[in-house]
Amino acid sequence: MDYELPMGTDPVSIRRRVEAMERVLERSFTLPGTNQQFGLDALVGLVPVAGDLISAAMGLYLVWEARNLGMPKWQLARMTANVGFDSLLGVVPLAGDVLDFFYRSNTRNLKIIRKHLDKHHPETRVIDV
Repeated sequence: MDYELPMGTDPVSIRRRVEAMERVLERSFTLPGTNQQFGLDALVGLVPVAGDLISAAMGLYLVWEARNLGMPKWQLARMTANVGFDSLLGVVPLAGDVLDFFYRSNTRNLKIIRKHLDKHHPETRVIDV
């Protein structure tokens, strides 16, 4: 599999980057003995304050890429709200870290971006085998 990410501003390049970012943030690792996946978002969130800020910044990267696609402002606002809610959960000591495994704002935001791309740029679709 090719792990080099495209640097272009075309919809195909953006789709590949946001899918890779979501995978790194939400599904990089598997909890031993289970099928529960987690990523950097959950790990970085374990560091008080700074971890939550870094996690929010990484989540806002997806919103920035969505803006580059020309997505409507209401979708960008919805995506920003997902990141904000995730960040608010992270502020709660311990419980926020556990909830971060279940509330995946980056996965939700990727779903919004994919829906937009499938409708407005169907040539970016990839059929997984």
